[in-house]
Amino acid sequence: MNGAQSLIQTLVNGDVDLCFTNPGTSEMHFVAAVDSVPQMRSVLCLFEGVATGAADGYARMAGKPASTLLHLGPGLGNGFANLHNAKRAASPMINIVGEHATSHLKYNAPLTTDIAAIAKPVSGWVRTCKNAMSVPQDAAAAIAAAMRAPGHISTLILPGDCAWNESTVAAPKPQIPNPASVDAATVAKIAAILRSDEPTIFFMSGRVLMDDGLRLASRVAYATNTRLMSRMANGRVQAGAGRIVCETQPYPPPQAIKAFAGIAHVILIGTEAPVNFFAYPNMPSTPLPDGCQVHTFVTPEEDPLEALEALIEELHIPQTLGPMYELNRPALPTGEIDSVKVWAAVTALMPENTIFANEAITSARGAVENLAGAPPYDEIRTTGGAIGAGLPLAVGAAVACPDRKVLNMQADGSAMYTVQSLWTMAREELDIVTVLFSNRSYAILQGELKNVGAEMGGPKAEAMLDLGNPEMDWCQIARGMGVEASRCQSAEAFADQFQSAIAAKGPRLIEVIL
Repeated sequence: MNGAQSLIQTLVNGDVDLCFTNPGTSEMHFVAAVDSVPQMRSVLCLFEGVATGAADGYARMAGKPASTLLHLGPGLGNGFANLHNAKRAASPMINIVGEHATSHLKYNAPLTTDIAAIAKPVSGWVRTCKNAMSVPQDAAAAIAAAMRAPGHISTLILPGDCAWNESTVAAPKPQIPNPASVDAATVAKIAAILRSDEPTIFFMSGRVLMDDGLRLASRVAYATNTRLMSRMANGRVQAGAGRIVCETQPYPPPQAIKAFAGIAHVILIGTEAPVNFFAYPNMPSTPLPDGCQVHTFVTPEEDPLEALEALIEELHIPQTLGPMYELNRPALPTGEIDSVKVWAAVTALMPENTIFANEAITSARGAVENLAGAPPYDEIRTTGGAIGAGLPLAVGAAVACPDRKVLNMQADGSAMYTVQSLWTMAREELDIVTVLFSNRSYAILQGELKNVGAEMGGPKAEAMLDLGNPEMDWCQIARGMGVEASRCQSAEAFADQFQSAIAAKGPRLIEVIL
């Protein structure tokens, strides 16, 4: 058994049985070894940013890591943006990054880089294999590090000779520690704040935004007149009919400031204090009012369900839940198409337990109002703000949940960052409907140009935010990658095409001309 075979078997032993791959020469022994471990599934991606984004989407929906196979430092660098998003989502992931054989490194061949330095900003754990005999133990350590609460990215650097030389038997599944517990003093402190009856918000992210966590938080919030709010972008949120109503911090600073106005206490559950996405002239960095106190109840490393149950016991909270979403599908819209009508039609027609990979950005207008009446669904978003996550997240979610429909609500500009995802969707026959909002511009940046107080300089400045010259034909792009596609310019046409797409299996793209 060589190092590559021992590595793959160790991954499988640790319940890591999927690899999103974009290999090169230094990874060929890993490629050859995949067939010797039939439990390992490999999914080829044409760009490393697709592989890392797909591994992120998979982890969010499966609750366990996938691995990636990346080619040396440049390959890892190509996947960096979606590794940044995955880190912000606390997604467990294991990157296997090929490296030159140890004897070859001293010659400074063209692809030689400091892989560990590239990996460090987006990894919770980085290690370079020293020899083939250490590979299985290194792989087991990578799994354990990735699964440590709340979820981390492990990067294992695999020199070529560590892959091809004789190794030892694969390591067994490592022991994964449980999340830490919140101490009793913290529970008592939070209980005292809630007894004060001062205006308070539970500000939340992470595991608590799943249905069971929201129900516990809702019991406390309802009994203590506390508001529930999630941060702007979260790894996974469960919403829809029968689930708890939870506000989301608004993106525009003026709206965020208004949302927190008059609040005396912000209690953090699984996240950091609220902050505005960017700095703007004459605008504070935080939306919190002067004098508002921020209290950490549950850190991301701690168990929010256990902590909320302890708080419920401390305060003698009854079973009563706060407001829940009710099923209220809108009527199918008619007439000229816009984003609000798209979201209305999607809500009217979507199946239960849909997974939304949402990177609609400016075309999210209408989403909140319409999805308030939707059947139960999960939503995953671009957590770190690095665009180009939507398509790969959809790939990973569809691989993780092949029995559920995945809807990728996708802006056109960010789709071009990882357009290669369409090819993987077709190759793997993934059940994904991509609704492609084609406004032919970086529309969000057109708004940000005004928000930061910059003056429009003229045609050169306008051209930097315009995607309409030449126009992108998304139907041709999708078909060229093997995905069936159609285009609509009316609400009626969108409803017909969307209904057809969700009734079928496999990938489909609908280009909405805005």
